[in-house]
This record gives sequence, C-alpha cells and structure tokens, in this order.
Amino acid sequence: MSKPTLTLYTAATPNGYKVSTLLEELKLAYPDSGLSYDLKELSFQRNEQKEPSYLKINPNGRIPAIVHHRPDGSDFAVFESAAIFLYLVQRFDPDYKLHWPAGSDEESEALQWIFFVHGGVGPMQGQANHFHRYAPERIPYATQRYISETKRLYSVLESRLEQGRDYLVGSGRGKLSIADLNAWPWVRRWDWSGVEDLDAFPKLAAWLDRIAASPGVQIGLTKPAGRQAKLSPEEADKVAAEARSWIVKETPGNDAQGNKVE
Repeated sequence: MSKPTLTLYTAATPNGYKVSTLLEELKLAYPDSGLSYDLKELSFQRNEQKEPSYLKINPNGRIPAIVHHRPDGSDFAVFESAAIFLYLVQRFDPDYKLHWPAGSDEESEALQWIFFVHGGVGPMQGQANHFHRYAPERIPYATQRYISETKRLYSVLESRLEQGRDYLVGSGRGKLSIADLNAWPWVRRWDWSGVEDLDAFPKLAAWLDRIAASPGVQIGLTKPAGRQAKLSPEEADKVAAEARSWIVKETPGNDAQGNKVE
C-alpha cells in the first residue's frame, strides 16, 4: 500500500472536524488526484496532545495538525486549522472549487470570514461551552456573557446570509468554500453551547442544513466518529459530567488531579 498524502492528527471537536470535512470535500472534488490521509485520533483524556512526539508537530499541544508527506520524501507539519485550510487548498484545489485565486476580492472575503471565526466564534463559543457545560462551579455572569456573545456573532452570520446568499462568499448565491467549512463545525453545536434555539437565525439554520447535506461533510464527520445526534438535557449533562474531570485538569492553576494550586 502506498504512503498516504497526509497524516491528520485530530479529535471529535469542531476544530478537528474542520479539517476532515475539507479533506473529504477535496477528495470528492478531485477523485483522480490520489489525495489520501491517515487518521490519528488523539485522546484528550490521556493527554496525548501533550506528548513530546506530538509537540514536535504542534508545539501548542492542540488539535488539529497535519503532516504532509511530500513527493520528494520530506515531511512538512502544519498546525492551526486556518493555516491548515490555506495550505490544503493552495496545494490540492488547483481549479478553485473550494477557494479563490490569490489577490481576488473573493479570496479577501473568505479570509475575512475565516478570521472572524478564529477571532470570535471559536473563542466565544468555546468559552460558552466551558462555562455552560464543564466549569466545576456555576458562574451565571460568565455563562450568560459568553452565550450572549455567541448569539451576537450568529447575528453577524445571519445578516450576511440575508443578502440572498446560500454561502458566505461568492457571487450570486455563492458556493461552498473554506469560509463555510471553517465556521460550520462550531455553529452546528449551538445547542451544546447553551443557545436555546435558532428561531432568531432562520437563514443560519438553513445554511447549517445545506452544508450538512454535502457528501464530503457527511463523510468528514465520521473521521473520527463522534456524537452527532442532539442529546436530551439529561444525556447532555451525563456527557458533560464524564468529560469534566479531565477538562478541569487542564484549567490553568490546577494540578494534575484537578486541585486548585494557590
């Protein structure tokens, strides 16, 4: 068996699914390209993302990361999901099916929405997740602050999609692109973050469904397999409780057992 083009280090998180869904969309867009990847799922519970061997690939000790096994026999590592996105489309999307030519207005728009997610949606929704689901003590002010900010960011996406668009970037109704695939894995977990419903964001809800129907996205969500169905409140509380023990251990100021260090 030939060596895969890439190795993807990932886990069943929004940032992880960004890269697997993009890779599967690229494989479908270019079926004769030979693009392939080996999946390496890291266990946060076992702290595998902090092991020395992985820190050589991603010094920040987070997922995702890729290693490109290049034709000349060399390996090249890329970490941070936005950097990975740009690296992949620049090398594996020659016909601009999922991005745009360098220097075009559309490329600038795509980058703007990618940075919007990395500076806003990801950090704010991630904090909403933490305080709503995992924090060892309930802090209503923090919880409401981050849920409210997540909703505000959704309203920005809603206003963009209200402009007669199916996707975030592109002329006319636009096209599925890296701008959408970068945002979608976060927004699809709105319920986990404490957002009660999407009634105020009908265009965003339709956008979520539209992207979920894309074949590459459906495959990418199985790499790795994760929780897909919406959970009942009781089920969600159980899942959060099981994860809380190892998440709290990583909180700054705690020791390896999750105890506060003064």
